[in-house]
Amino acid sequence: MRFACAADPQPYRIDWISSGNGGIDSTLKSTSQLQTLRATAPVGPYGLIARARADVSRLRTVLESFGYYQGTITITIDGRDLESPGLGEVLSALPKGAAAHVKIVPALGPLFHVGRIDIEGTLPAGMKRTLGLPHALLGLSSGAPAVASKVLAAGASLQIRLQDAGYALAKVDKPIAYEVPARHVLNLTFRVTSGPRVRIGQIRIEGLRHVRQSLVRRRLLVHTGEIYDAAAVEKARQDLLGRGLFSSVSVRLGAPDAERRVPLTFLVRESKRFAVGVSGAYSSDLGGSGGVHWSDLDVFGGGQHLTLSATAIDLGGTASTGVGYDARVGYDIPDFHRRAQTLGFSVAALRQTLQAYTQNGATAQSTLTRRLSSDWTASAGASYEHEIIDQQGHQYQYDLVSMPLSARFDSTDLTSPLLDPTHGYRISLSVSPTLSSGASGRQLFVIMQGSLATYFDLHRLFPSDPPGRTVIASRLIAGVAEGASRFSLPPDQRFYAGGSGTVRGYRYQSVGPQFADGNPQGGTSLQAVNLELRQRVGAKFGFVLFADGGGVASGSQSVYRVGVGMGVLYYTSIGPVRLDFAVPTRRLRNSGRFEVYIGLGQAF
Repeated sequence: MRFACAADPQPYRIDWISSGNGGIDSTLKSTSQLQTLRATAPVGPYGLIARARADVSRLRTVLESFGYYQGTITITIDGRDLESPGLGEVLSALPKGAAAHVKIVPALGPLFHVGRIDIEGTLPAGMKRTLGLPHALLGLSSGAPAVASKVLAAGASLQIRLQDAGYALAKVDKPIAYEVPARHVLNLTFRVTSGPRVRIGQIRIEGLRHVRQSLVRRRLLVHTGEIYDAAAVEKARQDLLGRGLFSSVSVRLGAPDAERRVPLTFLVRESKRFAVGVSGAYSSDLGGSGGVHWSDLDVFGGGQHLTLSATAIDLGGTASTGVGYDARVGYDIPDFHRRAQTLGFSVAALRQTLQAYTQNGATAQSTLTRRLSSDWTASAGASYEHEIIDQQGHQYQYDLVSMPLSARFDSTDLTSPLLDPTHGYRISLSVSPTLSSGASGRQLFVIMQGSLATYFDLHRLFPSDPPGRTVIASRLIAGVAEGASRFSLPPDQRFYAGGSGTVRGYRYQSVGPQFADGNPQGGTSLQAVNLELRQRVGAKFGFVLFADGGGVASGSQSVYRVGVGMGVLYYTSIGPVRLDFAVPTRRLRNSGRFEVYIGLGQAF
């Protein structure tokens, strides 16, 4: 009777010899099964030999992909060649637990370059058949290193150019490469089938359930009868997806008809119509806040958006004197009379219990917002607010009617304000003419505010530092009230500094003129500057160092302060969770020794 026994796993260690190119070495290691399976998939002696033999071919392919077509990979085990007779017996005879020594030696050899470039097949007039010089259609030229990814990208680039020019069915096969070993060049032939130039035919939309088809058609950026343009079709797909009504949007291309018109079908999958979410934040000056919101993303099938929210605020902070609330109802109508224009309505009830004042108010507002470009957005609106404010033992009642105007510029290329900006600018400007009736009689004043934030990635100065790892962020804030003095302005319309939005390390609203008991008075102008160094560490963590300076002035009276601090971050898919600790450089009356802030997203 004979029994088959599996060999014990053969442990091994790997000695990598550098090829002289760090990028190639990294790719070799990530491709090698000897490396990637060493800890997770143990093998016996003969399995180790088989794995090493497979790696020779696999790693040679890596060298070729970088343009080294005469490169070699030499792998030895305990100093023996893989084809050495008796290697299996030698490994089997090793003491149990003894690690075999695997040595991997890559030799690059000469770098091959692109030689002649030929195009076979039909090309539209004006497109050259033989490309011996750099050409925009391919993005590849003779004499360039024959890197596989760039060679393949050249064919894809040509196919995209053809499709963008109306040749919807154009196809460019993978290039055929002919080695010329003596000259170390690679001649390339791209086989092209252009097909007919077509126009867009019938456009179908499939997958709609609640969203009205008229809304989708009104938003489409492509139309029947236009010359087919692959880039335009993709832009239209992305535009529909970015509307928020669909979780996925794809495009199916049909066969052209006798009139050379190709039908398009947009396949959509609607997002969940209803959404419920919670929010929360904490700072040592304003305390905690927590809320819940509910949304209907498509009330009547036209993308109308209804939101109900309720938030408890001022929960235990040193700058608050009790519990407050913020309850809101918002309703938005997208594409109001024209594309990229939204009409919004909102009503809110607010109670704030702060050291500066206690406010109870109700607001109704309507705003028309128009997206002017990919970077610029402008809005205009009308607002009415009724409020009762207690300050320093006196109660004041106000009715405010305002017409706020604002403009925003954002070149950070982010889809959410919670994500981490690494480049670009964010600019906001607002002007709010306001008519106030109340404690100071009837008066007209104008509040103007602006901010400029910029983000600089140090990768631009130090290419060895990976992109987005080290970023310098800065922000300037300024505001002024014209037409009213400090005490004729309603307390909530005055400017205050201190807290997470202006000068960290100081209690909320504490930087500025104060009453005799140390409570904030507010002022008629504000200036602040924030500077941060943001450093990412590993995949999920980071830290930040920051300094803030700013203050509030009114007439000849002004107060300015500087705060410094640091924070730690944990990066999530929706934005970084941030914990900041800040201290004042010069304390104020009723100001603490430090402040703590916790929230989602960067400070600015």
